[in-house]
Amino acid sequence: MRTIGLIGGLSWESTVVYYQIINQRVRERLGGSHSANSLIWSVDYTTVEDLIFADRWGEVSTLLTGAGRSLEDAGADLLLVCSNTFSRVSDDVERAVSVPVLHIADILGAEIRARGMRRVGLLGTRFTMEEPFYRDRLAAHGLDVVVPRREQRELVHRVIFEELVRGVLSDASRDAYTKIIHDLADDGAEGVILGCTEIELLISDKDSPIPVLPSARLHAEAAAGFALAD
Repeated sequence: MRTIGLIGGLSWESTVVYYQIINQRVRERLGGSHSANSLIWSVDYTTVEDLIFADRWGEVSTLLTGAGRSLEDAGADLLLVCSNTFSRVSDDVERAVSVPVLHIADILGAEIRARGMRRVGLLGTRFTMEEPFYRDRLAAHGLDVVVPRREQRELVHRVIFEELVRGVLSDASRDAYTKIIHDLADDGAEGVILGCTEIELLISDKDSPIPVLPSARLHAEAAAGFALAD
C-alpha cells in the first residue's frame, strides 16, 4: 500500500472528512481492521486565511510547497492539497516534489465526464468561483461551468468563512444554498460541484434537485484508489 500525504488544515473541519473517507475505503477494500498508510501536515488555518485575503499567494505557495516537501521526505508516495481554493498552488507543490499530486479539479472533471454531464454549477469561495485557476482546469475537461449571481456568490463565500470553517452548520444557510442550487439547475446545470471541501458538511443530495459532486469525498476516494492500486 502506498502512503498518502495530506496537506490539510484547509480547514481541519474538512481534513477530518478526508481522513475518514480514505480509511473507510481502504477497510472496505482490504477488510478486517485495515486502515491507510497516511501522513497529515495540518497548517494553522488563520495563517493561510489571512494570506489569501491579503492576496499574498506567493507566501501561501511557499508554505504549502514546504509542507509537500516535508511529507515527501517523511515517506509520502502521493500528495493531496485538501482544498479547492488552495488548489490554486497545487501546480507549485507538484513542481517542488517528485511524487504525484492529485489535483482536486482533475478528479472532479473526470468524475463529471464519467457521469455524462457537460454543464455543471459551482459553489465555493469567491476565489474558486470567480478566478480562472479552477474553472479553467474544469474547462480543460470539456465542461461548461456556471456560477451563481454576484449577490449569491457573496452569500456562499460569507457562509464558508464565517460559519463552515468554524464548524457552524446553520439551517438558514442550508436553505439559502439549496435555493441557489435550484437557480443553477434552472440555468441548465446538470449537477453541482460542492467546490469548497466544507460545503459537503452542510449540503447533501437530499438538499439538491440535481446531483451533488462532493469534492472532498471524491478527492479522498481517488487517493485511496491510488494508494491501493497494483
